[in-house]
Amino acid sequence: MDHIEKEALDAREWQIHVPEDTLPVSAEHKACRVSCPAMFGSKVAGLTEMVRKMTGGAADYSGKAVYGVKVALALTLVSLFYYARPLYDGVGGRNVVWAIMTVVLVFEYTVGGSMYKGFNRTGGTISGAGLALAVHWVASKSGRTLEPVVASGSVFLLAAAAAFSRFIPMVKSLYDYGVTVFIITYSFVAVSGYRVEDLAALALQRISTIAIGFAICIAVCALVFPVWSGEDLRLLTTRNMETLADAIEACVDSHFASAEDAERARDRSEGYKRVLGSKASEDAQANLARWEPAHGVIGFRHPYDLYTKVGAAMRRCAFCVEALHIRVLAAPERAPRLLGAGGTFAEISLRCARVLREASRSLATMMASGALGVAVADMDAAVRVLQSDMRALPSKLLLSQEQADTSLVEASMELLPMALLLIEISTRIKGVVDAVATLASVAGFEQVQDGDGHEKVETEINFGTAIEQTSESFE
Repeated sequence: MDHIEKEALDAREWQIHVPEDTLPVSAEHKACRVSCPAMFGSKVAGLTEMVRKMTGGAADYSGKAVYGVKVALALTLVSLFYYARPLYDGVGGRNVVWAIMTVVLVFEYTVGGSMYKGFNRTGGTISGAGLALAVHWVASKSGRTLEPVVASGSVFLLAAAAAFSRFIPMVKSLYDYGVTVFIITYSFVAVSGYRVEDLAALALQRISTIAIGFAICIAVCALVFPVWSGEDLRLLTTRNMETLADAIEACVDSHFASAEDAERARDRSEGYKRVLGSKASEDAQANLARWEPAHGVIGFRHPYDLYTKVGAAMRRCAFCVEALHIRVLAAPERAPRLLGAGGTFAEISLRCARVLREASRSLATMMASGALGVAVADMDAAVRVLQSDMRALPSKLLLSQEQADTSLVEASMELLPMALLLIEISTRIKGVVDAVATLASVAGFEQVQDGDGHEKVETEINFGTAIEQTSESFE
């Protein structure tokens, strides 16, 4: 054994110690050393890009940062009821935690969202607590033996009825959160009434603490950099109109323009997808906006439901734009400018886009302008020019067949579906204009006025002149 240990010691003495820096490094180890910082940088860049997409840009990011500060401010204010001894004793001691929970559960990004949740939570708490007190009084009069039976039976019946009411469309859209709070409050107070001596004091403390949290929440949300659901709904509608106008122009441009211009226009031509996918957002914002008070240029009982009808009219138009986009993508090549059709198609797309932009401007400024009527008249004139070209097409096709010119026939067959789709798009744009006109009438949009305060009659005169010229040119 000593002999083996001696050989091991001799072996360690004759070993060569090489510094770590001079050791050979394999290609895999070198790649790992090089790629680790690059991998870390790519992870950081990916996280930054994800945050940028999530926030939607610098302006949206600042708004969400302000929202975080507002939530912190509301929680700080409501926590004073816990730290300040007079407020703590006046509210009801440990029950002040319900105020803190109310701020956490009620505070939303928009004023409409906070008011929706706040009113539903307060109403559900008051109705649930009041009904629980009434049932507790009835149960206490029924005797000690039947009291738990009456209390538990009422919980079963009322919880089942309230849960079923959530499937009613009006209740689901306006009072779904309130029904949930009602079930929680009623069950809590009804069950506590069997063991608690002063049940009325418990219910009153719960209502008061929730009311305090709701009041602080609404005060901070509405007074500190408020974000209104009604404004968001109006901006969403105007942006969708602008996007739809760009998509109509881009679809025609990508079919008749050069290869480079067509490639650039093809990205804009897919803007109709945003319009088709905005229904859920419009409905949600319209439901929240109903709870908001008058603010800015928006008065009390503003017709937010009509914005959803404008959005529905835009989606009906967007379906035709989608068909036009698919038709352009399915074309084997860009169509030639047959019979000046390229100019005619471009003209009608410009007129359609102008109508949508005028309607968008009217919604953005909340002013009714006669320029929208002029734009509609110009669009009708362009449609009639296109219809006259299509009526003259059969005679030209017969002439081309006699001359054995098959290219003209093939090009005509490509342009005819596009012409029909553009005519249908113009018809559905009139539906958008009608929806905007109804909204302007009900909401009381201000008429465009000149510097002297009189309404511009020149626009109305131009509108009548445009209609007369249009009818004369096609009689």
